Amino acid sequence: MEYNRAAAVAYANEWAYRRNPEYFDFSDLGGNCTNFASQCLYAGSGVMNYTPIYGWYYISLNNRAPAWTGVDELYRFLTTNRGAGPRGRVTGLDGIRDGDIIQLKFDEGTRFDHSPVVVDAGNNTPSGILVAANSYDANCRPLSTYNYVDMRPIHIVDVGEQ
Repeated sequence: MEYNRAAAVAYANEWAYRRNPEYFDFSDLGGNCTNFASQCLYAGSGVMNYTPIYGWYYISLNNRAPAWTGVDELYRFLTTNRGAGPRGRVTGLDGIRDGDIIQLKFDEGTRFDHSPVVVDAGNNTPSGILVAANSYDANCRPLSTYNYVDMRPIHIVDVGEQ
């Protein structure tokens, strides 16, 4: 099934500076960025994966998959998913399109910290790619304005049906 990039971007634009009340706000519990990225991915895919532990879903604060809110868990889900929900692969910036995710690492020797959503791939350079995010609330922010030491661009390839 095709990923609806326009719907993902529209969701990101609508909720970048606010919180959708249908989802818990994790801003005070380590950050809301991957929760926001998952909401955008869901807006573009319309399909969750209810596989216990390794799936990608949100029913409530206490009934959600780790991949819905965890940076590394989302990466693992997207890049290994062969079932329902969005499926992605790591790419270079030249392979990034609107609605994709670019995960950022801010410190050497640590895990990836942030999951902004691409709202405009521009010319596929750090200064041309514009992202939206929660925690560090932003919309249409150039990727180059983040002080990151590494990035992990994830291109959404398609969506597996339930």
